Amino acid sequence: MNHQHPEAGGENRPLRDITRRHFFGDCGIGLGAIALTDLLRGDGVASGAEVAGESPRTPRTGPVRIDPSRPMASRAGHFPGRAKSVIFMFMAGGPSQLDLFDDKPKLREYSGQAPPESLMAGKRFAFLKGTEKLLGSALQFGKYGQCGMELSELLPEHRKIVDEVCWLRGMTTDVFNHGPAKLFMNSGFQAPGRPSLGSWATYGLGSESTDLPGFVVLQSGPRGPRAGATLWSSGFLPTSYQGVPFRGQGDPILYLRSPEGISRTSERGFHDAVAALNRARLDESGDPEILTRINAYEMAFRMQTSAQELMETEQETAETLALYGAEAGKPSFANNCLLARRLVERGVRFVQLYHTNWDHHGGPTENLDFHLPQICREVDQPAAALVLDLKRRGLLDDTLVIWAGEFGRTPMGEVRDNVGRDHHVDAFTLWMAGGGVKSGYIHGETDELGFGVVENKVHVHDLHATILHLLGFDHERLTYRFQGRDFRLTDVHGRVVREILV
Repeated sequence: MNHQHPEAGGENRPLRDITRRHFFGDCGIGLGAIALTDLLRGDGVASGAEVAGESPRTPRTGPVRIDPSRPMASRAGHFPGRAKSVIFMFMAGGPSQLDLFDDKPKLREYSGQAPPESLMAGKRFAFLKGTEKLLGSALQFGKYGQCGMELSELLPEHRKIVDEVCWLRGMTTDVFNHGPAKLFMNSGFQAPGRPSLGSWATYGLGSESTDLPGFVVLQSGPRGPRAGATLWSSGFLPTSYQGVPFRGQGDPILYLRSPEGISRTSERGFHDAVAALNRARLDESGDPEILTRINAYEMAFRMQTSAQELMETEQETAETLALYGAEAGKPSFANNCLLARRLVERGVRFVQLYHTNWDHHGGPTENLDFHLPQICREVDQPAAALVLDLKRRGLLDDTLVIWAGEFGRTPMGEVRDNVGRDHHVDAFTLWMAGGGVKSGYIHGETDELGFGVVENKVHVHDLHATILHLLGFDHERLTYRFQGRDFRLTDVHGRVVREILV
């Protein structure tokens, strides 16, 4: 049976369709639904955040203190964080750690044999039926750098950054289907409705950029990620903290530019008139989300200049474009990596890159032997270049870079027309760089078949706790009250993985 994954419709509209109207929608201008949410929660704007005018650099020990008229103003965390910004490269579909990062000679030796019953007992998989055989990797591996990290032949450019990166080879998660697993990795919960990681970061710290959104999403690949816009939703947090999708070429948001014949001065006047009407409505209704509308219009006005300048990657040197493998103005993962660097240079707090098509089950478009090398050629050079470029510009120390998917792949192959592996929650690999994590350090080890973690296991909740710690937050105290309960990114779980911290 062919395993095809057509993406669900409404949430994943093509990037070319993003217009200024959609921008306001993505920033949370759905006032009817918002009003209902506010009535249901009954706590008002101060339910999860105190309103105060403290210094933005004063370390904080209590709740997040926010001026509702300036929700994205930069502010301090619970303690000084090592990272000022985050770039999260999300490899949607689940990259095969066994064919990229975690070489298993014993798996090759036993390839074609049935897996041990002790490993399979009580385990659930998305598609395996229990008759599948072990599948050793056909790829060549080598050890690189002073840390001796194993990399397959598909990632030659990653060899240049092995000693700049912290490798987590003992990752685990709870969820084995794509949509829920993506939500879990991005929000700490497998169902829609919770704030995403980027929303928590901007809720806690605001942004250092005044003319670009604090949380920007860039997408590449043949389709949008399963679960769509819920992956960068602000959930029950104020909608100011929702991720804003940018297109990868031209205007990041269509129709953002002023119409022909309209001067900047005239548009400023139009904008101020609309803002006055919105403020009058705010005074009348007291709905705090009207402030979101006012701020969104102001941001859009500022972005008419800043966004255009951001997208002018032809300003980069030929050497920099070649480093990333990017072509100025051409949408690609390489171009998005370059844009991510340009965004954090401009003070954007959280940049999320989604690159799709890592789901290699063995179907016609999911052939591990053909499609994994293809997608690695798209990602290997730009991902490595981003780390190298940030370092040479002095940005890596306070920028946390993350490369991860939602889960790993099984040591067993699937019975399909081509070579493939099923989803695997018990062991996968991700890497982090900069922002206060150790470089050239390997954390975690799996068993001889790559089925489970035998040393230094790290759960997704632990990853989230560690990211918040690097940003300056105690994950147990960064909370928001919703419907009478204090919610947090890590729910009631999570520990900071201090072994990987500088």
